[in-house]
Amino acid sequence: MAEPKYCLRVRSDFSSSHQLRNYGGKCESLHGHNFQVQVQVCGKKIDPDTGMLMDFKELKNSLQAVLEELDHKHLNDLPHFKVSNPSSENLACFVFQGLKARLMNRGVTLDWVMVAEKDSSRAYYSEP
Repeated sequence: MAEPKYCLRVRSDFSSSHQLRNYGGKCESLHGHNFQVQVQVCGKKIDPDTGMLMDFKELKNSLQAVLEELDHKHLNDLPHFKVSNPSSENLACFVFQGLKARLMNRGVTLDWVMVAEKDSSRAYYSEP
């Protein structure tokens, strides 16, 4: 029989500008987005005293700490994106790596991160 799995999902947003290098279209020009971000964490054990896998507030605060590095910035100026193009895919990976480090030893595994430039365009990043 499979073990139970609990998952939590939170969302947030940030506003930034960027320019996509080597794109060959309008998005090579300076432009901005109100990016939407969702993350999901999973685990197998909930705390018997609280009945929670993790406090939503703690997860939101951890995500906000990562997004603070991106909010109201020109992404191309950040050290990470001087080499890596600030695409939605690379932003999702950046958020994943930052959040994963903040969730170490919390009894959860970061399942995936989604970054959307708008409601109809989303990029997901996860690791095996």
